[in-house]
Amino acid sequence: MQFQLLQKETSRQQPALRAAAQLHVAIICDGNGRWATSRFLSRSAGHRAGAQAARNVIRCAPHLGIHTLTLFALSSADWKRPPAEVAAILQILREYLEEETSHCLDQGIRLNIIGRRDRLPAPLREAIADAEALTAKGSKLHLRLAVDYSARHSLFQAASKFYKATDLSAEAFGDVLAEVQRGGSTDVDVLIRTGGEQRLSDFLLWECAFAELFFFAKRWPDFTPKDLRDIVREFEQRERTCGGLPREASY
Repeated sequence: MQFQLLQKETSRQQPALRAAAQLHVAIICDGNGRWATSRFLSRSAGHRAGAQAARNVIRCAPHLGIHTLTLFALSSADWKRPPAEVAAILQILREYLEEETSHCLDQGIRLNIIGRRDRLPAPLREAIADAEALTAKGSKLHLRLAVDYSARHSLFQAASKFYKATDLSAEAFGDVLAEVQRGGSTDVDVLIRTGGEQRLSDFLLWECAFAELFFFAKRWPDFTPKDLRDIVREFEQRERTCGGLPREASY
């Protein structure tokens, strides 16, 4: 219901949102475990609530001018957590892929997983391959889920391949990084982190060079489509100079 109301309101405001078309929004989905423990629930219950928050955000993203949405689902550093919690996250991800791939296909959403795959369980790797193959032609939204992801590891892998390149340019390196990550590599316009922390945590370090940063106190399960819309609105009011001068500046 909340998403339907937001969709109607957004359609009425479409001219105001037009400037935000083709946005790449990346989100560090932090706070699932703390959300659960504050409610005397298991941490896995928090991750399931976080998966539902992700579904809500994914459904509204195209209506806000977002063309690429990258969600940080599992960091490579998260393997340090209790094995039962990591297993629950991987199981939830597999269930999501099995349940939502048909929806992605119907809605024109292209789904990719960025990050390492060699440490993932075989059934999950199979679900990833199936989801990516079925949704490969989606053009309405490029949804990227970062799983067992480390920006430093991706950059190291890309650098290990790039030393053989003949075209030594930032653009060429970006192409190699896109190949390493499998799900592409494009500049991030808006980086959101929920949960109250204010750090990048090894997420999309190359792509976030000029991203606008939004740190949100809400924990991820409480993050709503309206929150995303409000952030997009605020982003539209910011002037992105990327090192240049503001339009009104004159000397």
